[in-house]
Amino acid sequence: MKKKIAIAWFRRDLRLQDNAAFYYALKSDIPVLPAFIFDTNILDDLSDKKDARVNFLHDTIISLSDELKSLNSSILVGYGDPIKIWKQWLKTYTIEKVYVNRDYETYAVDRDESVKQLLDKNKISFHDYKDQVIFEKNEVTKDDGLPYTVFTPYSKKWKAKLMTRLNKPNDITTSYFFKSYPNKKYFKNLVKIKPLQIPTLKEIGFEKSDIKIPSKAVKQKIIKQYGADRDFPAKNGTSRLGIHFRFGTISIREKARKSVNMSSVYLSELIWRDFYSQILFHFPHVITGPFRAKYDRIPWRNNKKEFELWCAGQTGYPIVDAGMRELNATGHMHNRVRMVVASFLTKHLLIDWKWGEAYFAEKLLDFDLASNNGGWQWAAGCGTDAAPYFRIFNPESQMKKFDKELKYIKKWVPEYGTDAYAEPMVDHKEARARCLKTYKEALAGQ
Repeated sequence: MKKKIAIAWFRRDLRLQDNAAFYYALKSDIPVLPAFIFDTNILDDLSDKKDARVNFLHDTIISLSDELKSLNSSILVGYGDPIKIWKQWLKTYTIEKVYVNRDYETYAVDRDESVKQLLDKNKISFHDYKDQVIFEKNEVTKDDGLPYTVFTPYSKKWKAKLMTRLNKPNDITTSYFFKSYPNKKYFKNLVKIKPLQIPTLKEIGFEKSDIKIPSKAVKQKIIKQYGADRDFPAKNGTSRLGIHFRFGTISIREKARKSVNMSSVYLSELIWRDFYSQILFHFPHVITGPFRAKYDRIPWRNNKKEFELWCAGQTGYPIVDAGMRELNATGHMHNRVRMVVASFLTKHLLIDWKWGEAYFAEKLLDFDLASNNGGWQWAAGCGTDAAPYFRIFNPESQMKKFDKELKYIKKWVPEYGTDAYAEPMVDHKEARARCLKTYKEALAGQ
């Protein structure tokens, strides 16, 4: 194509509406062609060729293609290494500008820098924007400019910042930081082109998954009741929007704006996303080790057989087993149960939190590096806002408190209460004492 165009490179922002980079691309002075890359640097690390997330991604790209087709446009889709794909595109199209929304994961930052250097060599401008979080990087810091490492003061500053730029006095829902981008007004600026070919799921090395993806449509009642219901796994009390936040099929600004008047607890969950994102940005060492270096001294037992029993949901502790079986079957695990199973692995079994983090990364539909890492380090006691190492969840007490009628347990562990159910693999009191002794001795050492 000899006509000069701008590329709107979609990544974790797979929607045409309320998309910052796409909006600014459409408002530029040249036609816009949306683009997406199935990145082999990411896909090649996925061992499950029926990975539901890849299936979801592919289905979403097909949907975007259909949407763009109705606008007499299309989406340019590549499969391979991003640098190689971009070199191909530069030969095929006369690209003058590239627009993206920022991604904060280490691989993504490095990838974008490499692409930017390639574009610079070809005198193509690179424009990046904030879209997947409300506040990024250094936008919410302490008064001295240093990053927060404790959630509560970060959350207070986060909320206060919303109030600094309001469209209407004291109406937080109209905050500048919640504003929507009216992309639809500028769809006329899309490149007019016949539908471009999209590689099939099989062509990118994957197969159709049987796992069902949660809907984007969430009843308002769930958000309103979130604070009261979120801790009870048998209730339909959570939104299950994680995968949609992860891939940007919904707008974080829209959900944050709506949740303000519905549930402060739900809004707090969205603030946690921002918190862990800025932790990852400021402290990238958390990807490979504990936030608090001294926790590197913990002598993990790392018993592979015990880890396999935990993965399979055969620990003999019903709420742990129910959670793991739910995860394996659906790609989802209830938030309360995530804390219990993570505590059990790291403290009852003394297995390295990085093992659990990697298993969750493989299985969770809503896997997000920053949040997953933050959650596991919290459970192990080595993270930022970490639970103290001596806080060890009692699985029996958690079950009695949050699944009193055993509805969740019976759904996922139908053999519970029969001779077929596994005996507890460890004694709670003994495991707790062993954990306390191990942590105390390791952290006292120099």
